[in-house]
Amino acid sequence: QVQLVESGGRLVQAGGSLRLSCTASGRTFSRYAMGWFRQAPGMEREFVAAITWSGPVTYYANSVKGRFTISRDNAKNTVTLQMNSLKPDDTAVYYCAAGWTAGDSRSQYDYWGQGTQVTVSS
Repeated sequence: QVQLVESGGRLVQAGGSLRLSCTASGRTFSRYAMGWFRQAPGMEREFVAAITWSGPVTYYANSVKGRFTISRDNAKNTVTLQMNSLKPDDTAVYYCAAGWTAGDSRSQYDYWGQGTQVTVSS
């Protein structure tokens, strides 16, 4: 069992930066792939970024490639999403997820956090 808690979401102006963190409980965190998803009002939850448990190898949605960076610190049981050059379209609730394989499908992830709100003003 893994419990995930996100933090770092807030209101920010377009062009600004935010750093989201996800802290996991459980002794096997280092063996899980981790992902970030987001959900805007009235929209489906969509993939943002993922990172494998070893390597690590990273994956990004085209909409955030070059602006967002996912990283992990297995010693601290944390995964981080650095978001730069934010746009109003990035406004959403951001969710951290853990699963056995990294990818862009929600079905690949078994554990989810409660989410953190990111609002980008124009």
